[in-house]
Amino acid sequence: MSRGHLLVTGFGPFPGVPVNPSAVVARRLVALARRHGLAGGDVRLLVLPTTYGAIPTHLVPALTEPPAAVLMLGVARRATRVRVEFRARNRASRLFPDASGALARCLALSADGPSERRAHVAAQALVALRCNGIRAIPSHDAGRYLCNAAYYRALAENIPVLFVHVPPLPPTGRLGLRRAPAVETLAAALVTVARGLLAGRSVHPVGGKHRENPIDAVPNRISGVL
Repeated sequence: MSRGHLLVTGFGPFPGVPVNPSAVVARRLVALARRHGLAGGDVRLLVLPTTYGAIPTHLVPALTEPPAAVLMLGVARRATRVRVEFRARNRASRLFPDASGALARCLALSADGPSERRAHVAAQALVALRCNGIRAIPSHDAGRYLCNAAYYRALAENIPVLFVHVPPLPPTGRLGLRRAPAVETLAAALVTVARGLLAGRSVHPVGGKHRENPIDAVPNRISGVL
């Protein structure tokens, strides 16, 4: 397993979402990862303010330490399933202000950056989630908002990085949103994903066999978010 700590990120509240599910799942994931001894117990949580300014002031300093791997979480408000993001694109929208009311300064996130950055660990992570009971789907569009912007910046680092969009949490005491996994179930499955990120190779699902070519099992499906 690679040396260094594991960085887990989520997002804070924003208008219409007073409790961000990504932060809820991220906190539980960190607790479980520490219990399982991932990264020697050095698992760090970063809950990002839902502002463009948080990328240079919060995310970039956390990346410069540096971590051995980064597992990023965000919420897809209209989703019913977990979405594993395969890429981030060098684009933003000036239609959606952040929680502070600020808009992206320009349509390109980086003037001299590539048009997209890909997460080479995404296919393995998708298989691991499915093998651990999560009905996850692949996504090739992380949107044009803060999730995509943060992902694009993190993927510039020479370490394993993955972004996972989670659906809204089921209401307490009810069946909740169709197919939305419970926090504990999702966090436990993400521990397996985190273990694979730290190892820098294909993931060993809990109770399952090692898969040499997990990308063969991934359907070519596109599912985007804002």
